[in-house]
Amino acid sequence: MKLTTSGKVSVGMAKFTRHTCAALALTGLAAFAADDAMAQNSDIPTLYFSAIPDDDATKLTERFSGVADYLEEKLGVPVEYIPVKDYAASVVAFRNDQIQLGWFGGLTGVQARLAVPGSQAIAQGDEDTSFVSYFIAHDSTGLEESDEFPMSAKGLSFTFGAQTSTSGRLFPDFYIRKETGEAPEDFFAKVGFSGDHAQTLRLVSTGAYQLGALNYTVYDDAVAQGLPEVETTRIIWKTPPYPDYNWTIRGDVDARYGEGFTQKVKAALIGMDDPDLLASFPRRAFVATSNEAYEPIVQTGRELGLLD
Repeated sequence: MKLTTSGKVSVGMAKFTRHTCAALALTGLAAFAADDAMAQNSDIPTLYFSAIPDDDATKLTERFSGVADYLEEKLGVPVEYIPVKDYAASVVAFRNDQIQLGWFGGLTGVQARLAVPGSQAIAQGDEDTSFVSYFIAHDSTGLEESDEFPMSAKGLSFTFGAQTSTSGRLFPDFYIRKETGEAPEDFFAKVGFSGDHAQTLRLVSTGAYQLGALNYTVYDDAVAQGLPEVETTRIIWKTPPYPDYNWTIRGDVDARYGEGFTQKVKAALIGMDDPDLLASFPRRAFVATSNEAYEPIVQTGRELGLLD
């Protein structure tokens, strides 16, 4: 089962966990009503959560089914992971109360909190306090890694990731404008949006685009795994650090699950120490955060016209 931007449900996953299978027999919003009815038999409503689809769908399902099991054990309430079609769908699901907890990127987290007053960023990866984007290039460009922005890339083709990705669009866009004095579509001959970080790497590795910007952890993970895509690509520049991914929870969960539930979820996330669960994000640990930590993204998003 997968939520789309409109909030409708579509089926597209090759592999279903017991969590998603439980909801597969249901359709649309009726799925949640029925599931809640089941949960009400035990007087405990289900906590639904999702995440921005920033990687291969199979990897995401494997990653978050384990997280659902972990949270269910720690919180003592039924927990289900709901896949979404794209970044915008995760924000819509949060706004519509189809999910109550989300693993968002920096920008989508801000969008979600603006859409649901009272919601809070409660945890982030230890690495998310100083995240960076990599600019990568196909070997045929002849570009080499430098501390300086690659001005010689002018006139080449370039792809972002998803349109509302923090590391695949927001900050790469910001720094292209800052370093070149030009909009991306003026500096590069052709600008595209791949849809996610893994696809950015694939498109640059095949030469479909000569350059791209992506989440550094996706590229480092590809290097660690020895994926063929890294054989024809290289890092040419790294952005300055910025805050990124975060767990955000709706402000009304305490009324639904009991006083202190927000803090209980926060403690469960920060207390996650299973190396396999953490490695799948990949993060060393989760640490406490706040809405105020993402103010730089609010300012940058408004400068680029991506936030009201």
